[in-house]
Amino acid sequence: MPSGETIGYDALELGARRLARLLAERGVAPGERIVVQTAKSPEAVMLYLASLAAGAVFVPLNTAYTASEVAHFVADAEPAMVVHDAVGLAREAQRCEPLGVSVAREPGDLAAILYTSGTTGRSKGAMLTHGNLAANALALYDAWGFGPDDVLLHALPIFHVHGLFVALHCALLAGAPMIWLPAFDAGVALEGLRRATVMMGVPTFYTRLLANPGLNRDAVANVRLFVCGSAPLLPATFEEFEARTGMRILERYGMTEAVIITSNPLHGERIAGSVGYPLPGVALRIAGGSTGLIEIAGPSVFSGYWRLPERSLEEFTADGYFITGDVGRRDPDGRVWISGRAKDLIISGGFNIYPKEIELVLDELAGIEESAVIGVPHPDFGEAVVAIVVGSGDEGRIIAAARERLAAFKAPKRVFFASDLPRNAMGKVQKNLLRESYAGTFTE
Repeated sequence: MPSGETIGYDALELGARRLARLLAERGVAPGERIVVQTAKSPEAVMLYLASLAAGAVFVPLNTAYTASEVAHFVADAEPAMVVHDAVGLAREAQRCEPLGVSVAREPGDLAAILYTSGTTGRSKGAMLTHGNLAANALALYDAWGFGPDDVLLHALPIFHVHGLFVALHCALLAGAPMIWLPAFDAGVALEGLRRATVMMGVPTFYTRLLANPGLNRDAVANVRLFVCGSAPLLPATFEEFEARTGMRILERYGMTEAVIITSNPLHGERIAGSVGYPLPGVALRIAGGSTGLIEIAGPSVFSGYWRLPERSLEEFTADGYFITGDVGRRDPDGRVWISGRAKDLIISGGFNIYPKEIELVLDELAGIEESAVIGVPHPDFGEAVVAIVVGSGDEGRIIAAARERLAAFKAPKRVFFASDLPRNAMGKVQKNLLRESYAGTFTE
């Protein structure tokens, strides 16, 4: 669709039903997979809806994946069809009679397989059912107060749960217009925000908006809700955004395997650094004490990993809770705080150290824009704390400042400076790459 063109929901549905007919003509049977690696477009949305209508299983892939990476996913998913050009397929489908009645599906039937981002090891295919997607979409629609008067600024990719399920489903349920951006550009987004009422984004969106002098209260006067997720939002970003716009960003917590799990309240206090409360229907508990692994259960939790039955069983407790791999705590009133990933836990000299606690201290120091804390091999301590920071400063002074606010065993033993931090497609810092890069700090 050319820039500036408008497409109505009636045309969207017609295109989707024609594509659903084409899928059937191509021999795609209910339950078979469709692997899709295509540019963001309305036609790509039509293809997603067509897949659901045809009873197929939608498998979106990151557009940045290489041919060898795609080959791995295709071999694993064994799809009936692979699509690289949704626009071309939609043109071909224009000759088709629209599918009249969608293929009947049960809540437990598979709707999509989304491969995890693969920050460590091989990506796994998370199996999401029609019931999973419906439960989460309806919960978010209510929790975030969506209605037909909303206008969603959609600048997220649609190969990930954030853009494909969270943002898109809320707008579709409300019948709300969307300002459809192929990618995020701060200047273009600011123009769109003059008409939008809701924006969903990752932390990078908000830092880029803050870097634009055009961001002020007037520019967002029409917006009722800014949502942020997929990676932690720095408290400094939260505070600066509120100072510039008068708006408090709503942070939420989600993952591929369960879509959205918790959310700060639409009406109520939003606290920087907290991801709020479990959505209705979500059971959340902390294993192992006041701070520990977050375990969840509920209608939006996935059914397991594609063709990995033993791995799937390992990820669930005996009483059916999914072990998220995230470490966190809950306030007495139920508010949830994330400390980090369990795999990022540092054990130094027998002490457990959570990187997030140290990062929060470092990020408040003058000259530091952002930090990532990792554990690397150490001959005496087993692991030692190392910080990689974006910004400027003196290593000795940074370590001394950290020691003033943290126990000595938590303070970084080395601080390295970098122009940026490695991230995956959704903005999460890839600490596995940092651990590889700095592995020889104390052993070489």
